[in-house]
Amino acid sequence: METTEKLIRNRVQLLGNLGMDPELREFGAGKRKARFSIATNERFGMGDGQFKEDTQWHTVVAWGRLAQEAAEQLRKGSRVAVEGRLVHGQYDGKDGKKRYFTEVVMTAFQVQEAKAEVAEAA
Repeated sequence: METTEKLIRNRVQLLGNLGMDPELREFGAGKRKARFSIATNERFGMGDGQFKEDTQWHTVVAWGRLAQEAAEQLRKGSRVAVEGRLVHGQYDGKDGKKRYFTEVVMTAFQVQEAKAEVAEAA
């Protein structure tokens, strides 16, 4: 049981579309960081025959080799499955007020085929 608990303690899986091309930054000593956003959509019934769609935006960051791969393979609108862990942080804004953020630190990703591409292949 302890092994399973370690594997799923802080684990996030998202399936969505990129809202922007990954932004790749390089730091000293060859370190790389990619940042991008993913939109996930959920559709649910309101109980009166009406449906509502809810879109949530998630900030995703990747480091090192994975950052480089994301920058090479992902583009705005790409459908992608992402796995990672949630990280919460804070910083002082330019106005001196504390700002809080939550982001997914990506550990793996897989580009998904668009529905039209899947239909054409069938």
